[in-house]
Amino acid sequence: MENSALSMLPPIITIILALWTKEVYTSLIIGIFAGAMLFTGGNFLESIVTFFDIMSDKVGGNVNILIFLVILGILVAIISKSGATRAYGEWARSVISGKRSALGLTAFLGMLIFIDDYFNCLTVGTIMRPVTDKFKICRAKLAYVIDATAAPVCIIAPVSSWAAAVGSSLPEGSLVDGFVLFLQTIPFNLYAILTMIFMAFIVITGRDFATMGAAVRKNNEHFEIPEEYKDAVAEEQTGGNGKIVDLILPLIVLISVCIYGMLYTGGIHDGKSISDAFADCDASKALALGSFIALIFISLLYLPRKVVNFNEYCECYSTGFKAMVPAIFILCLAWTLSGICSDSYLNLGGYVGGIVQENASLAMFLPVIFFLVSIGLAFATGTSWGTFGILIPIALSVLVNLPTQDASNLLVICIAAILAGSVGGDHASPISDTTILASAGANCNHIEHVSTQVPYVLTVSSCCVVGYLVGGITQSGWAGLGVGLACLALVMIVIRAKVPPVEV
Repeated sequence: MENSALSMLPPIITIILALWTKEVYTSLIIGIFAGAMLFTGGNFLESIVTFFDIMSDKVGGNVNILIFLVILGILVAIISKSGATRAYGEWARSVISGKRSALGLTAFLGMLIFIDDYFNCLTVGTIMRPVTDKFKICRAKLAYVIDATAAPVCIIAPVSSWAAAVGSSLPEGSLVDGFVLFLQTIPFNLYAILTMIFMAFIVITGRDFATMGAAVRKNNEHFEIPEEYKDAVAEEQTGGNGKIVDLILPLIVLISVCIYGMLYTGGIHDGKSISDAFADCDASKALALGSFIALIFISLLYLPRKVVNFNEYCECYSTGFKAMVPAIFILCLAWTLSGICSDSYLNLGGYVGGIVQENASLAMFLPVIFFLVSIGLAFATGTSWGTFGILIPIALSVLVNLPTQDASNLLVICIAAILAGSVGGDHASPISDTTILASAGANCNHIEHVSTQVPYVLTVSSCCVVGYLVGGITQSGWAGLGVGLACLALVMIVIRAKVPPVEV
């Protein structure tokens, strides 16, 4: 069953069930088990063993991310207990004029915290959720703004965990500098650029449409916090005597140490340059390091001043852990699903890659082909890193043999298309880790976030398809960018004319 069309069944089953039942845990388990049954030829017991073999490998390989999530949950619980979040919310309400300003500040913070998408989703959500709640902003819209400024910002930021991941995706002996290639793709990453422009348009005009429009209208009639997050909000509203500085200082330490952690794990003390250190860093280990040092700092900041007492501080460990359990469980299952689709099992990427290579003769259409394949693969597997990790080597092997003087230009456009599609598919997928964490950061129902975001993803992706089609035909990334921007501008003009403001 490996490397065949049947390898697409596990993610398809999972996604259909998740959207149909609105229940992601069971959908993931069924999808993974279906993949294990395919791999083992229907052997029930071996399928169970395969299920847990993959899960143990994936959890073990991502343990630093899990540590980071747990510690971040604890930090959020301590800050909430201190009353610092409430103090910040009260201050922000006094200086922010309305919903548009609150969402605009959310978007600004999302663009500012570009070091890592996981860190971005949870940190921006923690800071801005009390503020957006004050203005009764729809949680689904908050989740969209967080998601639209997480991966899209990271994928065009030279100093980020994503830049390092892209550089490491190039096969050994390719004779291509991964960091230089990444820099060249930045202006041609249409999905990232157009998503941020479109998100700004939605925030400024308030012209939400499709499922997002329905969710916002329902929210305007009756603002309601999701049942599973009501306890967390109650905790925020009954905190101690913390001040705004008790929120800001821990976050500054957390961000600073995470950046330093990336440089440290990348070998900055071994004489490497800053760019080389970021390219060689272990982002997950850096996040675990930064969050642990921030936890030590917040203990020294709060306990001596009695911002929280020792018993309250200790209670926050279990409270923070429990708050992260839903996101951690979904992540573990999503990683397991990507594992059953990997080259060690059903080899979904190999099947898709084979289809791409068979159509390599149509060189002018390669950018749009790579974009569509990557958006589909990322949607099916829920992983953008896994998608560009599979497709970048294929793009290199295909384009290196092209008999054209403009192969280098086409290579840059194709890699940009792969990165763009990887983020686009990741945005639309209900099993994506970034999408899961955006839901967690906004304290929004996960399936509601996915269903309200998908129409916006499809709108932007349609403009990208036209842009990459033109970019491939002209073999000019700038032409593709210009056409993509023109298409988006036309779409926004139509939306402005046809869709009345829902929330401003």
